[in-house]
Amino acid sequence: MKLTLETKRLILRPFTIDDAGEMFCGWASDPEVTKYLTWNTHKSIEETKKILNVWIAEYEKPERLNFAIVLKKEDKLIGGIDVVGYLGGVNGTPVIGYNLAGKYWGSGYMTEACRCVIEYLFSKGYPEIRIDAMSENAASIRVIQKCGGKYLKTDEDYLPLKDKTVLVNRYIVKNKFTLI
Repeated sequence: MKLTLETKRLILRPFTIDDAGEMFCGWASDPEVTKYLTWNTHKSIEETKKILNVWIAEYEKPERLNFAIVLKKEDKLIGGIDVVGYLGGVNGTPVIGYNLAGKYWGSGYMTEACRCVIEYLFSKGYPEIRIDAMSENAASIRVIQKCGGKYLKTDEDYLPLKDKTVLVNRYIVKNKFTLI
């Protein structure tokens, strides 16, 4: 689904193929950022274009939410946030994933973007959202906690693109206004 959301400092908009250069230079080629992602560090802009083409094609699916995070004051692409899947099918619990260029870490941008996507999903009637983070990713865990995430458990996940198993903390954010 193509959708644009806005916060005080950010615009969350659909990715375009024109984002390839900023994405590659900003985070896709940065091993410090990609060490916490499910996909490998990109070695060329062609790899970035390939993944963008997949994401752009997926906008045809109504349940697919994938946002480029743009810093308003600089009109600069700084990261991405999306619903990486739904537990129990498309009417189940959305699972959020995100990444941010290292240059912008520690500025509250990801917390702002994450809260915005959570609020949007709650407005669509989802009673809860799940967010996972590798257990060693303390900064991501802080973002999740700032967004109201409550720890559920730690699991081992196999990352096929990286051919390794990692420990992942699972968190749930509940909509306090849902009547059940």
